[in-house]
Amino acid sequence: MENLLIYAIPALLIWGIYAGSRGWKERRARRFQSQELAAGLTDPSSLHPVIDQNQCIGCGACVKACPEKNVLGIIRRKAELIGPSHCIGHGACKVACPVDAITLVFGTEKRGMDIPFIKPDFETNVPGIFIAGELGGMGLIRNAVTQGKQALNSISVRKSGRNGKGKLLDVVIIGAGPAGFSASLAAKELKMDAVTVEQETLGGTVSHYPRGKIVMTAPVVLPIYGKAIFHETTKEALLKFWEDVEKKTQVKINYQERVEGIVRKQSHFEVKTSKKTYPTRNVLLAIGRRGTPRKLGVPGEESSKVVYRLMDPEQYRGKHVLVVGGGDSALEAALSISEESGTTVALSYRSEAFSRAKQKNRDKVDAASKKGRLKVLLSSNVKSIEEKQVRIEHNGTIGTLRNDAIIVCAGGILPTGFLKEIGITVETKYGTV
Repeated sequence: MENLLIYAIPALLIWGIYAGSRGWKERRARRFQSQELAAGLTDPSSLHPVIDQNQCIGCGACVKACPEKNVLGIIRRKAELIGPSHCIGHGACKVACPVDAITLVFGTEKRGMDIPFIKPDFETNVPGIFIAGELGGMGLIRNAVTQGKQALNSISVRKSGRNGKGKLLDVVIIGAGPAGFSASLAAKELKMDAVTVEQETLGGTVSHYPRGKIVMTAPVVLPIYGKAIFHETTKEALLKFWEDVEKKTQVKINYQERVEGIVRKQSHFEVKTSKKTYPTRNVLLAIGRRGTPRKLGVPGEESSKVVYRLMDPEQYRGKHVLVVGGGDSALEAALSISEESGTTVALSYRSEAFSRAKQKNRDKVDAASKKGRLKVLLSSNVKSIEEKQVRIEHNGTIGTLRNDAIIVCAGGILPTGFLKEIGITVETKYGTV
C-alpha cells in the first residue's frame, strides 16, 4: 500500500497541475472570445480555419502552431476560433492538426469574398493560366512567396518547345510583387525560358504600403537565395533586401511594362504589353487584388484632395486629414499621419469595430485616440466632400469636419472584367474552400 502511495501521489499532483492549467487556459479563451463577440470582432479578413468539431481531438497542436496570439483556443476540449479578426491566413494550424479536422476557407456566411477559380496546382479553369499570391486571396507576404515558387514548379513539368512561328516562352510572369518575384527567381533556378513584366516597380502592392509599415515577421525561403531571416521588418527594409537579391541573382524583370491583353491561340497564348507581344505556353498572374480602388460614391469625391493610398505621411504635415476605412491600411495610414507635427487626423469607419484590422494596429489606434492624436469615428459615413470641409454622419447625426485632404482606404474592386475577358471563372466564397 505504501509503495502504491509513493507512485500515486506524484501522479495525482501532475494530473492536478495539468487539469488546473487546462482549466485556466480555457477560462482565458472563453473570456477573450466573449470580449471579441461583444466588440463585434467576428469576421476573419482573409483565409481562415473552420474546425470540424466531430473530428477535433482537442490536442491543442493548432493553437501552438499559430504564429498569432489569441486566434485559436481550446474550449470544452475542442479547438475553436476565438479571435477571428486576429487570423491573417498563415495556415499553420491545418498543417499541425494530426486528425485533419481543419479546413481553410475564404469568406463567411455573412460576408462573401470573390476568388478566382484555382486548382491545387494553381492553374485556373483556363488551361495554361495560373494564379499565385494576393489575386488568389493570399495576402500574407510569406505565403505569397511560397505560392509563387510552387506555381512555377507546377508549370515547369510542362514541356517547352517550338512551333512554326518561332520559339515559345515557357511562361510569362505578370507582376513583381512577393509571388511574382519569387516565381521569377524560381524560373531562373529551373532554367526556364521566362519573361517577367511589372507595370510599376519591384514589390508590387508592397511598394505602396505606408512608410515604416512592418511587413515581415517570420523567415521565408526564396529560390536561388535560400532562407531569409526576418524579425519585425519594415517595408523599406524588405524592398531593399529584394533589390539586393535581384542584383545578386541577376534575375531580369521588365519594369514599366503594362499588360494590355492576353489572347488564346491554338497552342499557346499571346501576352500583349505596352512594349511588346510575347508568345508563351503558360501565364502566371501574380498581380494584386486592388484592381480599381473602391470609391465612396459621394458628391465632391472627384476633388484632387481625395486619394486612395498613402504615399508619404510628411506631405500632410500641418493639415486636417480624414482617413476612411477600417482595415490595416486605413489604421496604419491614420497612425503614421498623426505622428507628423501640427497634423489633425480623423479616422472614419462605417462599422462599430475595426474587425478587419490586426490587434496590434487596433491597440495603437486606441492609444493614439486616448492621447488626443487621433479622432476615431466609428459607425460613420462620409456624406459629401467640400473644398475646406467634409460632411459626415456619425451615430445618426450629420456634422462637419475641417478638411484639407482625404485618404480612402476602402480596398479595391477585384479586376473581374480582366479575368472574365480571358475566361477565368470568379467565385464568391461564403466560408467555403
